[in-house]
Amino acid sequence: MKDCRVGACLLFLFLLILPARSQTRENYRGLLTAQVASDKLPGPQHLREYVSDGKLRLSLRDAVVLTLENNSAVRVQEAQVETNKFALLRAYQPFDPQLQSVFNVNRYSYAGTNQLQGVGVSSNSTLNSLAQSGQITYTQTFQTGTNISIGLNSTKNSTNSAFYFLNPYFTSTLHLEFTQPLLRNRGRFANRAPLVIARRALQQSRAGFEAQVNDAILLVVTQYWAVVQARGDLEVQRKSLEAADASYQHDKRALELGALPPLDIYRSESEVASRRVQMIQAEYTLKRAEDALRLTVGATQDPYFGALDLDLTEKPDPAGELRNVDAATALQAALAQRPEFLAARYALDNDETSIRLARNHLKPDLSLAGFYQSSGLGGNQFSLNTGQLISQGGLGSSYNQLFGFGFPGYGATLTLNLPLKNQAAEAELGNTLVSRHRDLYSAQEVREQVMLDVSNSVHQLEQAKLTLAAGKTALDLAQKALVAEERKYELGAQTIFFILDAQTRLAQAESNLLQAQISYRIAVTAVDHATGGLLQPYHVEVAGLSQ
Repeated sequence: MKDCRVGACLLFLFLLILPARSQTRENYRGLLTAQVASDKLPGPQHLREYVSDGKLRLSLRDAVVLTLENNSAVRVQEAQVETNKFALLRAYQPFDPQLQSVFNVNRYSYAGTNQLQGVGVSSNSTLNSLAQSGQITYTQTFQTGTNISIGLNSTKNSTNSAFYFLNPYFTSTLHLEFTQPLLRNRGRFANRAPLVIARRALQQSRAGFEAQVNDAILLVVTQYWAVVQARGDLEVQRKSLEAADASYQHDKRALELGALPPLDIYRSESEVASRRVQMIQAEYTLKRAEDALRLTVGATQDPYFGALDLDLTEKPDPAGELRNVDAATALQAALAQRPEFLAARYALDNDETSIRLARNHLKPDLSLAGFYQSSGLGGNQFSLNTGQLISQGGLGSSYNQLFGFGFPGYGATLTLNLPLKNQAAEAELGNTLVSRHRDLYSAQEVREQVMLDVSNSVHQLEQAKLTLAAGKTALDLAQKALVAEERKYELGAQTIFFILDAQTRLAQAESNLLQAQISYRIAVTAVDHATGGLLQPYHVEVAGLSQ
């Protein structure tokens, strides 16, 4: 019988340790990153690798990679993922084991009042007692809802009373206790639900962060091409100014030779001044675009890199065959790839889990509790007749008796708490239903917005392709028109007005073609963004950013 009891205790301890290990899959060291642990921000990463001839030389992919590595806004958005990691760790708190130890020492002295105290019959007699106790208790709640408590208590008592045949005497108690819910909070689902919700919230934040990374890539691509366009516009304005200045110098020589009336010189001179203003405006438009790109790639975090000129290697004119996108295929890809859908699905899954958990909280609270204990006693044994020591003992002898299981105790309790009204649980259920209702509409709103994004991006791409073809035609005609006007002017059939007007039209056609080329480049990126495929061309994985 004693061997059976010992085996039962060992099995109980094994079952205690096994679930405790299985609950430590996510831990503090595993979730904490070196960046989060540091109290300092690193400088901009890998920018020095792109410095060439005193300039920051960047391809479009380089700009994207640097943005994801250095952009402060991206890192702020990433912090939500880190927060949800530790929210998941906090959800393990109900299952954390606890080990408590207590040590007490108490000494008391009393004036003697009667012979039963065993200290004599004098009024000056003193009854002294000393009690020392130590207790170790291990408690844990498992994911099945089972709560166990194992306690080992030992006490040493000594006194000067002559009526104790064990003095000092040691008592030891091993106490095993469990509580198991039978209705409310019964089983793994009810107790693991907060963990499941927290884990889905982490996955939802990762999906949300992926959507934000998509937006960040779209932003840096747009800014990159904005710099290319501003630089091209500046070159167009410079060429236009040079052409106007050449016409002015021609008219100035003609005026000096008397071949041009004095009042006709003001037209070409005015055009030079006007185009110089346009070139100044183009210069500062370029500066603003470059400053925005430097900020996005993190170059402004270090004054050295922030002062470098940008050397962008991408050409605006698209090479090869223009891209064709079918709206239905693009929509199908968006429905499969856009991270917003994944985030919405996690939100709805959490709503269903919360509803089940809220309904569980409406159940009556029925629980079963049981305990088993064993006791042991030891100490120095004296004869009450002669006062002589019969045998020596101590804490060890009390443990021998304790684990001999000769003095057992056991019992069980069935407890039912039946609330006549549980408005808090009803309110919790109502809130979860409202949350599901809201998230259903949110998911529908996401779908509608994605469909609109896909449609707009496809139309934007089609428009950019048509505009690009028309822009090339318009530039060719503008160049031919300028040649014709110059020929007429040389023959004396036209005035300088028509040449200056043809120059302006040519500059506008060059600017329009550049705008069309940039619009096509951005439209291709917009299609990838709308379909959720913007990460693939740059080989970016969100998991790699947030770990």
